[in-house]
Amino acid sequence: MKKKEMKITDLFDLNHTMAKPLLEKYDYPWEALDELGNFIRELGASLPKSEYDNPADGIWISKSAKMARTAGLMAPVIVGPAAELRHCAYVRGNVIIGANAVVGNSTELKNVILFDFVQVPHYNYVGDSILGFRAHMGAGSITSNVKADKKPVQIHAEDGDVDTGRKKVGAMIGDGADIGCNSVLNPGTVIGKNSNVYPLSSVRGCVDANSIYKKQGEIVEKKD
Repeated sequence: MKKKEMKITDLFDLNHTMAKPLLEKYDYPWEALDELGNFIRELGASLPKSEYDNPADGIWISKSAKMARTAGLMAPVIVGPAAELRHCAYVRGNVIIGANAVVGNSTELKNVILFDFVQVPHYNYVGDSILGFRAHMGAGSITSNVKADKKPVQIHAEDGDVDTGRKKVGAMIGDGADIGCNSVLNPGTVIGKNSNVYPLSSVRGCVDANSIYKKQGEIVEKKD
């Protein structure tokens, strides 16, 4: 994957997220993460009271969303229409959960944008990441967002590295991508649109759109 293929417009259809006004300001998706919290508070304050509950400062929940009593929310957060938060879902703040998205049992989110229809349904950790329209993470798959040496994360493209300037960057997962069960997406991973990652993978770097990641060094193009 080249640098130009990591851009927001190549990974995501912005018509499927309420974060469109934020994301369209930037070239690369991780650039939006610093501003996410302020954006959520401004957007939340503008949401219609007839459609969203505001049970606490900085928390907005669509009246059509389904939320288990055991789910926990920390501000700021917006839960979109028809989204579902299941038993013991833990939302740690700076999170947008899109329409019809599923945040499942014991899944933890922090500093994250979930586009519409995203599914993170079983024991997932997603931090400092963006998941595109209809992206899916299998049971137990996680985004690792901090390097062992605690140095700023670099995104490794075919045509050179991109310095993010951030110590915490998880994964940028394109529209329709599917991550296999118990996989780890290491800091700064970018998964292109409609790609698949095999279960039990440890992914470093980038995966082109419309590809299948079988293991490190073995990525094949999808065939019709």
